Amino acid sequence: MKGCSSLGFLRYAALVRIVEPEGKRKLALVDLKEAVEAAAPAAPGIEMPPDSAERVVAGARALSPNLGERMLPVGLLGKSVVMRELAPQDLKLDVDQFSRAEAVRAAHYFAYVVGKAHGRQMDADTRSHWRAEVTGSCGEDKGTPSWLWSSVVELAGRHEVGYLQHCRRYADKQAA
Repeated sequence: MKGCSSLGFLRYAALVRIVEPEGKRKLALVDLKEAVEAAAPAAPGIEMPPDSAERVVAGARALSPNLGERMLPVGLLGKSVVMRELAPQDLKLDVDQFSRAEAVRAAHYFAYVVGKAHGRQMDADTRSHWRAEVTGSCGEDKGTPSWLWSSVVELAGRHEVGYLQHCRRYADKQAA
């Protein structure tokens, strides 16, 4: 189980053999994940590919060329799918491996990177309002915004439910 964003959507992992032009063969582990419609609107004046997988790959290549170059938009079972070669750096972070200080530094880094990426999708007024909403209620005496806390709790819950259902199905198959 890699996360909750793919629950309910097409998702496969496959081991493929690649034969290079000079005849050299190698194996690669690939992730095939259904690409869904964008939740955020495109920035004004920006053309987005009509195909969801093409949009995801174009975005990955723009934001993270090393990742984007390992991705291809493909069709699978009538769905728009992103095929990505998995690499060791694609492993999800395990928060338990960090000290509190390291976790805070990692959270600040990811908030900055993700915030920059999402911020580019907003016009100046929307970005200003968003920044005020996120930072305005985070003072020492105010705590986390309730909408942010609810979203994180819901996401964690969905992940746990999906993971436990996966484990049950796996155990049922092993028992049969």
